[in-house]
Amino acid sequence: MDRPLEKTGPDEGQSGPLQLNVDTETDGWPPAIDEAFAARVASALAETIEIDGEASLLLSDDSHVRALNARYRQKDRATNVLSFLPGPGTPDGYLGDIILALETVSREAEDEAKSFDHHVAHLIVHGLLHLAGYDHESDDEAEEMEALERDVLARIGIADPYAEIGVTT
Repeated sequence: MDRPLEKTGPDEGQSGPLQLNVDTETDGWPPAIDEAFAARVASALAETIEIDGEASLLLSDDSHVRALNARYRQKDRATNVLSFLPGPGTPDGYLGDIILALETVSREAEDEAKSFDHHVAHLIVHGLLHLAGYDHESDDEAEEMEALERDVLARIGIADPYAEIGVTT
């Protein structure tokens, strides 16, 4: 990891309007990708859009994400991030789940010459935006979502993730 994420406010804890609970099920995730890291990312997002509630972040691996991607999206391959909206009977205020695949995230960060923690922060923002109702099915939606991602990441000192590679999500 190149440098720590910049603080967005005086409190680094999970006391804001958006709480992100982190669970690691796969060895190999850096210890710095933890609740405090997630709280800084979530806080920056909450400063950018109106979002309130609780979500879960699962730090997993390609095998698990591939199985989920095949089951729920009919795409039999690993992907960097999946977001799942809450199902029926879920308590009010629960936004959903985000799952990251370690090997894919690591490979992308290396291939795109990005720091691992910055790439993870970007994917957390991306996943949370999906849980907040944003999508990138059309060009206009993609442009809006990418602009929000840039704004959120800039708040925590991360450069435009699209400038380096020149592609959209």
